[in-house]
Amino acid sequence: MPEFLRPRRLLVAGQLLLTLALVAFMVVPVVMSVMAGLTVNYFRGVSSGLTLKWLDQVWAMYQGSVWLSIEIALATLAITLAIGVPAAYALARSNTRWARFVEELLVLPIALPGLATALALLSVYGGWSAFRSSMWFIVAGHVVFTLPFMVRSVAAVCAGTDLRTMEEGATSLGASFAQRFLTIVLPNARPGIVAGALAVLTLSIGEFNLTWMLHTPDTKTLPVGLADAYASMRLEVGSAYTILFLLMTLPLLIAMQWLGVDPAGAQSSRAAAKRKRALSRSSAPGQQPLTHPVETAR
Repeated sequence: MPEFLRPRRLLVAGQLLLTLALVAFMVVPVVMSVMAGLTVNYFRGVSSGLTLKWLDQVWAMYQGSVWLSIEIALATLAITLAIGVPAAYALARSNTRWARFVEELLVLPIALPGLATALALLSVYGGWSAFRSSMWFIVAGHVVFTLPFMVRSVAAVCAGTDLRTMEEGATSLGASFAQRFLTIVLPNARPGIVAGALAVLTLSIGEFNLTWMLHTPDTKTLPVGLADAYASMRLEVGSAYTILFLLMTLPLLIAMQWLGVDPAGAQSSRAAAKRKRALSRSSAPGQQPLTHPVETAR
């Protein structure tokens, strides 16, 4: 039998073709949308010429939505960092059933549709007109949605590091809780914090369902503006808006991939193995560990 007809090679070739077909199925529409935003007339194709006027038009009309989305994402990140990092540390240190119960409650907003979460927020806080009409109403919704990703990411790193032993060593040298948290917990949890921050920023900028229910005409974010552009304007304008959206989110997605962050905000096994190797090298004879409890407590 010829080499290329062997069953194993046929199986590998079939898997490769299937993978390429799935990739093409997902990527081709994005490429076509990008091309539509760069052509003078989408229906005539590239032969009509390439132009940036649709991007200029989108930027002139929706730059306020772009800056608002960035402000909301940064505010969401600040709040999730302030709440999520201490909560993740406490959950990682605790082995009680209550800690697992709280962890399940934190993940509950992910299981619910964004519209359901938005309706709950509207029913409780919608009567506060000043709060309802401000961007902080959307920030509150984004915090509820993204907080589990920050907590899971940081808690996974804290649970995989022997923080208890290092803290006990620092405590024996007289370090206070604040000193231990700032010099031991935060440095060791940094990979999880970075991974969670990237996940929070990406999810906040791209969140549509929840934002669509919570926004007002004065608080229209990037995804909501994208839906409006496709619904009420030329296809080229909506496609140019897609290009603008991709320019904002692709760097974050690439950074998540580079750091080995999965969609849930936790580090992948490849990134965890890389971190473990780095810790092993830092603890080798003749080298100083990355975070030594005795030194950090002094």
